[in-house]
Order: sequence, then structure tokens, then C-alpha cells
Amino acid sequence: MSFSSSLRKSSLIAALAVFAASAALAEQEPPSAPAPAGAPATLTFPTPDPKNFSADKPTPDDVNAFLKATWGYDPNLAWQTMAIAKTPVAGISKVTVAIGQKSNPSQVGQLVFFALPDGQHIISQDEIIPFGAHPFDANRKMLQTEATGPARGSASKDLLIVEFADFQCPHCKDAQPTVERLVQDFPNARFVFESFPLPQHSEAPKAAAYGVCVQKASGDATFFKYVDAVFANQSGLTPEASDATLKDVVTKLGLDPAKISACAASPVGIDGVQASLDFARKLEVRETPWLYINGRGVPLGGIQYDQLKAIVSYQAVQDGVTAAAASGK
Repeated sequence: MSFSSSLRKSSLIAALAVFAASAALAEQEPPSAPAPAGAPATLTFPTPDPKNFSADKPTPDDVNAFLKATWGYDPNLAWQTMAIAKTPVAGISKVTVAIGQKSNPSQVGQLVFFALPDGQHIISQDEIIPFGAHPFDANRKMLQTEATGPARGSASKDLLIVEFADFQCPHCKDAQPTVERLVQDFPNARFVFESFPLPQHSEAPKAAAYGVCVQKASGDATFFKYVDAVFANQSGLTPEASDATLKDVVTKLGLDPAKISACAASPVGIDGVQASLDFARKLEVRETPWLYINGRGVPLGGIQYDQLKAIVSYQAVQDGVTAAAASGK
């Protein structure tokens, strides 16, 4: 994400170190004036001291491959591994990376993380995070198998985008135009919707259960019409009005509101929502709206569309989806 992004474990490191780097940058001098138009941006890091590379693993190439997988979508970011040092605990190495933005070369931040003995995980801040040249693969495989919510777009799961959303969440409503742009720009992608009603939203589970039953009664295409209609009428998701609001939405979709309401209150609706919740918790999703792009977690709120599109394109190419297909329109 950007230098103002927050770190989330389930972001699958989309914002790794940017959190640490932003903290370091905040302590430095204000940014200098930007370079004149047309002037090339240069970013120079200190020369690493060989004495700071006392650990055998991970190698600098391992660290670079990991950071390339994480940040390679953004040509403005640059980094340099400064140290891979032994620690008092056998097999655990302390890794220090300098990071900066080419557009603001006067500021360089620092990321520190600890590489674990298995070679597949690191500790950054208070989180254990997958490490390696393909850190998103495990989640990608899990999502391809277990993300079974309503879907649209391609039948292929080669480029799989999964949205976790809460019908009562204002940010989820605001994010839907962004999701629609992705649907249009990446016709080769498969888009899956998973409900993740947050505990502070009393009517979200009911709206999600209605969605389960709408999909079962009339299929995925009708479900996505339901999504649009519920978000459009989100102000009606109150304890006093939610029943009437949801029944009205269902009626306008041409379905029997009594049957959908009864289904939503039955184990079919309740268990369907619980399965989606359990899946989100398995992935350690912590907020909505949230996207997984071939296993890479991205917080959808606040991200610029061009940046999000660049992440989708980059991740697709990294995972072997052809550049032409990944580029969208």
C-alpha cells in the first residue's frame, strides 16, 4: 500500500514494512521540495557493512525475492538489505532493510524483522507472516478450494479475487464501485463474495443470511443484484426497519419474501453465514472491506484505484496469468 498504510497480518504483507518505514520517516525532517519536472529521481542507500551479515539464512537473495513479491507492483519503492545478523536464539536471524520512495529520495526508512528457522515465516511487529519468494501461495490454494461464495466473471480460478464484506459496513458500501471497476477491467478474473458480518453490526448477520437464501433460490446473478440493492438501502438496516427493508429488496428481485425470510432464519441461512465467518477467521481477516487477490490480502478502504489495479496486474503475472490477460482494459 502507501507509506501511510497500516500493517495487517492477513494483508499477506501487502503493507509489510511500510508500517515500520512510515514510523521511521515520521521522525525525520519534513520532505524536501520535489525534483524539477523531468529530472530523474535518484535514491541512494548506505553501503551495507559485510560485518552485519553474520547469519547464513535467509540470504540477501531470499530477502530480495520476498520484498519483490510484496512490493514489486510499485516502481516508486526501492529497498536495500542492510543486515542479516545472528541472534541469541539459534536459527533466528534479525533482518534490517532500508526502504524509500524514488519520488522522495531524501527520506529513507527502516524495516526490521526476524526470520524464523523454518525459512517460511518471519516476525514483524507482533505478527507471524509468511516469508519467501511466493508468500501468498498457501492462502491462494486455500481460497481456490474453500472460497465457495457467490461468484461472477471467469470460471477459471487462475486469477481469483475474493471480497469479504459486511452489508451494514459503510466502507463496504463505498467500496462497491471500486469492485465493479475491477470486474470490468479484469474480465479474466473470477470474483467471489464472502459475507463477514462484524459483531458491532446487529443487522448484518440477517442481511447475510438473506443473501445465502437469495443465492440458493435464484443463483449467483440474482445474488449480486441483491448485494447492490442492500447496499443502496443500507440506511434501512436498523433493528426497527431491517425486516421490511430486506423483504422489500427480495420482493423487487421477484422472489417470495416470506420464503426467503423463513430460509434466512433457518439453519440453511444461519449455517451459511457461519461457514463464511469461519472461513474469514481461518484466514485471519480482521476488517471489512477486504480483498484477496490470488491470496494477497488488501484492505479495500482508502486505496487508490490505480494502485489496486497495479496490484492485481502484478500478482496475476507473478502467478503465471499472461500479461495480456492480467492487464485488463
